[in-house]
Amino acid sequence: VCCTRNNVPADRHFFESDNGLAQEWGGLVWCNPPYGRAIPDWIAKSAAAAAGGAQVLVLIPARTGARWWHEAIAAGATPLFLRGRLKFWRNGVEGDAAPFDSAILCFGLRQDQFDALSAASM
Repeated sequence: VCCTRNNVPADRHFFESDNGLAQEWGGLVWCNPPYGRAIPDWIAKSAAAAAGGAQVLVLIPARTGARWWHEAIAAGATPLFLRGRLKFWRNGVEGDAAPFDSAILCFGLRQDQFDALSAASM
């Protein structure tokens, strides 16, 4: 969801034209949603998919004071805070560092899966 074949190898991809919010999510889902006013919609979709058995990882700005952040945690998401600032690539060109910290909100992961992901991010 919200990625390209160039940056995330996956069995299925939903592109902007597919409207990932309107699709059914299942299995292991990676989501890098557009940052902006629609973030609460992506959080709600992630929580609903996890309630249905999916495991959802959402790359998100670490905005711990935002209402949607608190809703994600209340829905069972576990945050994995990333060290440093991410750099996003566009058309094969590395961009500047993001002006904010980032986190991965993990919905529906077992503790051992979260521990493995956490260890890999260090």
